[in-house]
Amino acid sequence: MANKIQSIKGFYDVAPDIQKIWRFFESSCLSIFDQYGFEEIGLPIIEATDLFEAGVGTHTDIVEKEMYSWVDKLNDDKLTLRPEGTAGCVRAVVQGSLTYNGPIKLFYRGAMFRHENVQKGRQRQFHQLGVESFGLTDPSSDAEQIIMLNRLWKALGLEKKIHLEINSIGDAADREKYRDELIHYFEENMDVLDDDAKRRLHKNPLRILDSKNPLMQDMLDKAPKLIDSINEEAKNHFNTLCQILSDNQVNFKLNKRLVRGLDYYNRTVFEWITSELGSQGTVAGGGRYDYLVERLGGKPTAACGFAIGIERIILLLENASLGSSFYPDIYIVNLGNESRDKAFMIAESLRDQSYKVSVNLDSGSFKSQMKKADKSNAKIALIIGENELKNKLIQVKLIRKDGSQTEVKESDIISFINNNI
Repeated sequence: MANKIQSIKGFYDVAPDIQKIWRFFESSCLSIFDQYGFEEIGLPIIEATDLFEAGVGTHTDIVEKEMYSWVDKLNDDKLTLRPEGTAGCVRAVVQGSLTYNGPIKLFYRGAMFRHENVQKGRQRQFHQLGVESFGLTDPSSDAEQIIMLNRLWKALGLEKKIHLEINSIGDAADREKYRDELIHYFEENMDVLDDDAKRRLHKNPLRILDSKNPLMQDMLDKAPKLIDSINEEAKNHFNTLCQILSDNQVNFKLNKRLVRGLDYYNRTVFEWITSELGSQGTVAGGGRYDYLVERLGGKPTAACGFAIGIERIILLLENASLGSSFYPDIYIVNLGNESRDKAFMIAESLRDQSYKVSVNLDSGSFKSQMKKADKSNAKIALIIGENELKNKLIQVKLIRKDGSQTEVKESDIISFINNNI
């Protein structure tokens, strides 16, 4: 007997019951993003490696050790499975001159790939839903995205499980000055730094602030805070953002240690965090990146965006009650081939009325089929047997109401169901 072939570590299947939750999440997103005027863009999974080296930054963990990259055998191109979505979206905006007629608001969804340690909420193939706004400098653009996310959490029933943390990291000059100050501070505390922090010290010192090492927390809490020394314009930008959020009843916490490991961020940074997923607590994060479009070959263009980690949201939704949106409305029990033929015809006429209908397709007994009807969570079971065929009748059982059963003429079945669903 041949060995079973298993999926690759960190790459996984989505079972039908989880896929239903996934669909609920995505349909909620699509509905809300439409309300706010965001348009969907489709992006390739594979991009030139140079895109991520230029966009994400060569001194980030993503580029240094997490990307799936290779040299194409046909033409020696250096290619990479996308590890994040923003760089590819910016490339598409620049390549397609999508801001030619003014600002544009986009979203995308799909698989991303990073070679990292697999754990709950962190896989090597994972999925993100990303949102990006281009050509808008005002803090109201940042606020709109945060307010939209706040509405999404309410629609998903997660508003009590997720909280918002925000910060400002100023502009490029502020960060450069702060970087030197931070390196000096860390060098004075070298005895406290772990090996990972020492590796990042001169390449990406801001990432050290993200460390969860308990032995470093007191030292990190006492480190200089970037927001305390940002320029006046950036400070006003942040204060206006906070005011808009407060005016719209969006609760937030100022986290002065919140930064971004990716090189292209400036000013606003934010994260939505849960305490229910252990160390993988960030379910969405983003901010402003006004330098990236120019960095990737476009004209200077203000931009801001965020990404949602879909798998982490699904984990939060698994124990939630999603109602009956994915259950069939009607389950048709049928006994014998002629009854099944009739069941198909009835099912099609009901589907013409937009009902979700499941037809039993095996030759099980009446009792076993009724058990399946109940397990399907359908509201109504239709029963067609030899006697019903002969007399052009259908037995109707109101499974979710009072469990009563009644006999209905075949010609009246649609009106009866309309009155009972």
